[in-house]
Amino acid sequence: MEIITCDLRHSTAILAILNEAIATSTALYDYQPRTPEMMDAWYAAKEAGRYPVIGVESDAGELMGFATYGSFRAWPAYKYTVEHSVYVDSKFRGMGIARLLMERLIGLARGQDLHTMIGVIDAENAASIAFHQSLGFTRCGTLQQAGFKFGRWLDVEFHQLILPTPAHPEDG
Repeated sequence: MEIITCDLRHSTAILAILNEAIATSTALYDYQPRTPEMMDAWYAAKEAGRYPVIGVESDAGELMGFATYGSFRAWPAYKYTVEHSVYVDSKFRGMGIARLLMERLIGLARGQDLHTMIGVIDAENAASIAFHQSLGFTRCGTLQQAGFKFGRWLDVEFHQLILPTPAHPEDG
């Protein structure tokens, strides 16, 4: 296993991982599978925002999982806060891949002088909540009945990790 920087050659694998999560879980509150064109726009937004997309590849070169972060909210005062995502292909879950990815992603956020990482997690996803807590994230709020999928209302929890960066934050 090796942590790599993902690029467009990984978009098919990332698309498959995301679409599996859309179809089978509440990890994403999407209804319809994403398209290759949507992935092109997604990558363009990551590049424009200087947001990393990292992955773990198997020795055979198969993408096992990926993680990224992006804008939390569009207003300038949120410039030190990002919302992250981490997804592992269902064939490779339980192997510590998400932890490898998140530890690297946290390091990258520090390196970019970010201050707060936000995880938005379905309130019934006990495994993801416990995972985030094991990395130092704390629950900071719940939005009740914020989503509707699979015929039921979904609550979403916000979990945050406050980083010691930047050393000298600035307005503007």
